[in-house]
Amino acid sequence: MKIFGPLYERTITWARHKHAPAYLTGLSFIEAIIFPVMPEVMLAPMCVAQPRRAFWFATLSLIGSMAGALVGYALGHYAFEALKPVFASLGMLTSIEAGIATVQAKMVESPWAVFTFLVLGGFMPIPMKVFTWASGIVGVPMLQYIPSMLIGRGKRVYLLALAIRIGGERAEQALRRYIEPIGWIATLIVAGAIAWLVWRSQQ
Repeated sequence: MKIFGPLYERTITWARHKHAPAYLTGLSFIEAIIFPVMPEVMLAPMCVAQPRRAFWFATLSLIGSMAGALVGYALGHYAFEALKPVFASLGMLTSIEAGIATVQAKMVESPWAVFTFLVLGGFMPIPMKVFTWASGIVGVPMLQYIPSMLIGRGKRVYLLALAIRIGGERAEQALRRYIEPIGWIATLIVAGAIAWLVWRSQQ
């Protein structure tokens, strides 16, 4: 059953639209709050189509993600209890609660332990919203939260832009050829990461 190939082809279509930069920024913003699709799936083909603008596209994605990170933090801080039934219906509650437990454990160590965890978390194939909501719920200090989100997400989008800037069409062709196994492997990694977070929260 092919799932990721058709999704990739759809994002290729979006990436070639004249409003693609706005779509990318909007997707990055929403993904940091609630949307399940990571913005890299749109960023990659945009960078392939216009490699000289790859770093500009990465910057737009980062701007959208940072704005979404602030909104996700605020919603986690002020609205999590009211929205629990919504997350439960979307199947997201378990992963968010596991993320909360892990961030709380890091907060007990020190705010800078949280900073390190969130920086590393930004490079994991775990949706950004898990970290933004969990940080808001726990109350991670802004001094640690904002730089960690900036570094964590920034290194992802800029490394992707750099890889495609260097690899060009060969990178895109490889991505297209192996998108199905890559997608399923990423899905298994996410499932494993969530299971690990749940296990950690119960220790």
